Parts: sequence; structure tokens; C-alpha cells
Amino acid sequence: MKRALYLLIAGTVLSGVFAYAASGQTPRGIKLWRLDCGSTYIPDLNLFSDTRAYPGQGKALTASCYLIKHGDRYMIWDTGLPASMKGAKIDPVKGGASVTKTIVEQLGELGVKPEQIEMIGISHYHYDHVGQAESFPGATLMIGKGDLDALNATPPAFGANPAALKTWIGGTGKSMPISGDKDVFGDGSVTMIDTPGHTPGHHALLVKLISGKTFLLTGDLAHFQENYATDGVPTFNTNRADTLASLSRFKALARNTKATVIIQHDPRDIAKLPAFPVAAE
Repeated sequence: MKRALYLLIAGTVLSGVFAYAASGQTPRGIKLWRLDCGSTYIPDLNLFSDTRAYPGQGKALTASCYLIKHGDRYMIWDTGLPASMKGAKIDPVKGGASVTKTIVEQLGELGVKPEQIEMIGISHYHYDHVGQAESFPGATLMIGKGDLDALNATPPAFGANPAALKTWIGGTGKSMPISGDKDVFGDGSVTMIDTPGHTPGHHALLVKLISGKTFLLTGDLAHFQENYATDGVPTFNTNRADTLASLSRFKALARNTKATVIIQHDPRDIAKLPAFPVAAE
């Protein structure tokens, strides 16, 4: 009886180990492109520091989105500034935002049609990350549960923009609220990482390529390199303690996976991926 019980337990444990190992294998066909989803100028950088670390400073930031191809399936991570901002002028003193090319236009250069996008992963609900989501109404929206709840609240949470996601917020689009981490394709190659604090349901993204390279995309866990290095907390984050805990976890994950960290809003991090239309793979 004891021997039978031992074999049952051992078999269960080993099957779990093998299943875990299999999930960590990266399949062939993973590609990662950086898409240009706009640019901004922030005249008062202290907005990004609740300790007022940047008096009198302004900064140009970028809005980066990402296309991931997994086999013959496509996912977009963040959808940038609204397409309506295409060609807008940025005031060098007052600031502003502008888009040069839409996501759909960039996908067209790769021969990818909007209806081929199966999933949109959103780091959080701010306007510069959800701006072009409506270009992909057939895609499943993957977003942190805390953010989805904030979008559906009456009234919506400060900074939440349900109008930009009307296909999924009150519409017929399919949404997938994410609690904790989410292994997007079930094989460990693309994982949404739970990093609350900037917003209640904020997520970062881990992408593991067949080449062995691993990338961590910050969402808005940090906005620029100095902000990341000093664990800076923006004045408009929803929870300071959660932000610091998320930064600590994210940095440990980066060390342990030997990942290249890409701060999505920092123009200096654009070069960490091949220039469009070339993909990392």
C-alpha cells in the first residue's frame, strides 16, 4: 500500500515537473518588432517624481508598441497614442504629443492585416497605451483585472479612458481580465508580469526568443532610465508601496533571467531592438 502511494505521489510530482519544463521551452517562430506609436514632450519632469527629483527639467519621450509573432499568431503589446494625433505639432515649451505613422500603416509594411491580430495586451489603461486599440476590434483584449474594473467603474478611475476601448468596454469585443501573471501562449515564451502600482492592474511583458535572448518591456513601471535606476515614483501613480514592490520584483526578474530591460517611453532604449522593419528573433 505504501509503495503504491509512493509511486502515485512520485508520478504526480514528475508529471508536474515535466509539464513545467515543457512550458519553459520556447517554440520556433517567435519574433518581436518595435513599432513607433508616437512621441511626446513633457515640460515638467517632476510629474514623474513624487520626491521632486527633476526641478526645472523637461524631457522628450517616445511611445513604443510591440508586435509579437508566435508561429502564425500575432499579438500587439500596447497600442500607443491615438491615430488622430498623426501629424500633430509638439510645442517645445508647453509640450504635447504626435504620431508619425499609425500601427496599421506599419503592419502594412510587414504584410500583416489588422484582422490577423489575435490579441492585444495592454500594460495599463492610460491614453498613450490604448490609443489605437480600436483598429483591432476582432482581437481579444488582455488587460489587468484591476484596470478593467477601473475602466468599468462609474465614474471611471482618474486617467482611465473607456472610450478608447469601447469595443470591449460595454461592447461586444472579447476581453480577458488578467489576475497575477499570464503565460500568453502557454509555453513560457510571452508572459504578462503583474506589476501593480502605476495603475491597479498594471502589467509588464517578458518575451523569450528562440535565440536565447530575453526581453522585459516595462509598460509604465518606469518612464526613463534615471527614473528606473532610482526607483522613482510618478506623482499620479495609484499606489506608491505597490510601485516599489513591483520595481523590486521586476529588477530581480531581470537579473535572474538575464533579460534586456526596455523602458518603453525612453528614446534611448529604442536601439535595444532592431530598427523596424527588422525583428528580433
